[in-house]
Amino acid sequence: MLLQGKNETRLPAPDATTTPVASASADVLLRTRALQTAILGSANFSIIATDAAGIIQLFNVGAERMLGYKAADVVNKINPSDIHDPAEVIARAEALSRELATVISPGFEALAFKASRGIEDIYELTYICKDGSRFPAIVSITALRDDYNEIIGYLLIGTHNSVRKQVELELNSAVTFADQANLAKSEFLSSMSHELRTPLNAILGFAQLIEGGVPPPTIPQKRSLDQILKAGWYLLDLINEILDLAQIESGKLSLSVEPIALAEVMRESKAMIEAQADKRGIRVVFRQLDVPFRIQADRTRVKQILINLLSNAVKYNREGGTVTVECAVTGTERVRISVTDTGEGLTAEQMTQLFQPFNRLGQEGRVGEGTGIGLVVCKRLVELMGGLIGVRSAVGSGSVFWIELNLTRDQQLLRSDADGVVPASGRAHGAASTHTLLYVEDNPANLMLVEDLVARRPDIRLLTARDGMRGIDIALESHPDVILMDINLPGISGVEALRLLAADHRTACIPVIALSANAGPRDIAKGLEAGFFRYLTKPIKVTVFMNTLDEAMKAASIERQPASVEELS
Repeated sequence: MLLQGKNETRLPAPDATTTPVASASADVLLRTRALQTAILGSANFSIIATDAAGIIQLFNVGAERMLGYKAADVVNKINPSDIHDPAEVIARAEALSRELATVISPGFEALAFKASRGIEDIYELTYICKDGSRFPAIVSITALRDDYNEIIGYLLIGTHNSVRKQVELELNSAVTFADQANLAKSEFLSSMSHELRTPLNAILGFAQLIEGGVPPPTIPQKRSLDQILKAGWYLLDLINEILDLAQIESGKLSLSVEPIALAEVMRESKAMIEAQADKRGIRVVFRQLDVPFRIQADRTRVKQILINLLSNAVKYNREGGTVTVECAVTGTERVRISVTDTGEGLTAEQMTQLFQPFNRLGQEGRVGEGTGIGLVVCKRLVELMGGLIGVRSAVGSGSVFWIELNLTRDQQLLRSDADGVVPASGRAHGAASTHTLLYVEDNPANLMLVEDLVARRPDIRLLTARDGMRGIDIALESHPDVILMDINLPGISGVEALRLLAADHRTACIPVIALSANAGPRDIAKGLEAGFFRYLTKPIKVTVFMNTLDEAMKAASIERQPASVEELS
C-alpha cells in the first residue's frame, strides 16, 4: 500500500550479468524509493494528497500520528476541510472573498483556491483529531499538475504549531509584564520625584529666607548657607535629570511642539548662564542674539538643552576662557546652534562615549559637579523634536557642541513666553491696601516656609487651611484676593478644590496658584489646563514666588474694579 506510506516495492539484487549502467540506474532508483518512503513515513509532518476534487488519496504516517485517523478512515472518503475547525474554514473563505473580490465557498475551495491559481499559500488553521481534541497547525498547500499543466490534485504538508503558539503566548505575556513594569517604574519615579521635592522645598526655602534675613547672616553662616543652597539646587537638578531620562526611555515624556522665536530662548538662556560664567571669569558671547529664526520645537525643552550645553561649556572651560554661541541655517529646513568653548578638548575615544548615561565628558577626575545624564537627555530631546545633535573637538583646541532644529514657515506673532507668564510688575510693598492670601497645604514645613515668606510682605495677610474642603470654606467666608493651592491634599485634591471654587460665583474670579511637587511638564500643562492662574513647583524660588504673587494680586485688583459708566450703559 504505497498510498498509505507503509509498504515499498523491492527490486531484485543485480546479478553478475547486470551491466554497470543498469546497476547505477538501479542504485538511483533504490535511493529514490528509499527517500520517498522516508518522507511518507515521517512522523513529524502530516502529508496529505488529494485528487483534483479535493478527496484525500494519500495520508501518511505523520498525519495518522497527529490526527488519530488511519489512512483507511479517510482515503477516498473525505477532504481535508472536513478535519479542520469549520468556523475557521468559513472565516478563511470570507477573508479570501474580500481579499480577492470573488465569492469563495467554505470547504475545500477555501483551502485550495490560492494554490489552484498558482499562488503560494501557507495558512494557519486548527486541526480536529479523531478523538475530538484540537491542535493549531501550519499547512502549506500546493497544486499538483500533469504534463499538460492540468491540476490533478493537491499536496498539503502540515506541522504542529503548538510550540510556536506557546512561544507567542509567552512573548505576549513577557511584553505585558514589561509594560506593567515600565508603568510601575514611571509611577515610582514620579512619586519619588514628588517625595524628594517636598523636603527639598523646606531645605532650600528656609535657606533662602535666612540668606536674605534681617540681620544678615555672619560671614561663616553665609559660607554655610552657600553650601546648603549649592548642594540643594544641585540635588534638584539631579532629580530632574533622572526623571526626564526615565520618562524619555519609557516613552512617557510629552512635548509641546509649536512655532517659537529662537531669539527669545537664547536671550533667556544667556541671562541664566551669566552668573555661573562670571564666577569663573568666563566670557559668554552670543554672536547673533537677535536672530530672526523661528523653529518648530518645545520651547521649555529647547531652553533646557541650551542651558545644559552652555553649563558644560562653562564647567569644562579654562579659567578666563570664552564660550561662543552662533546660529546658521543649514540647507533650507534647519538652523544649527553651535556652542564653542576654549577648554581642554576631547579625544576621539572620549567623544564616542559622550552620549552615554553617567559619562562626564571624559572628565571623571575633575572636581566639578556633574552626573553625565544631561547630554543623554539633550540627545533624546533633540531627536524627539526631529533634530540632530553632534560635537567636534580636538585635544587642546576646545569643543563645539551643536544642535540642529527644524525651521518653521509660520509667520504668526508668537507669544513672548510659552508658559503665558506676564512679566512681573514692581512689588507693591508700600501699597496702602492690604491683600489677603489663602494657602491650602497639609505639610507643616511648607506652611511654615510660606508664613515666613509672607511675613516679609506687610501688604499681605495670610490665611491657611490643611485640606481642600476647609480651604473652600475659608474662601467662601473671607473672600481672599489670591489662593495658593497644593495639589496632593487629604480628602479632595487641589484640582478638585479648584473646580469647586470655579463653580461658585462667589469664588470663581479668585486667582488660584498651584504650588506642587508634581513638577513634570505634563503636570504643569494639565494644571494650567485645569484653570490654575499659574503653576509653581517645589522647591520654591523666592523671587519667582514673590513675582507670581504680585501678578495674581494685580489680576485680582483689576477683576474687582467696579465697571465704568460707559460699561454700565
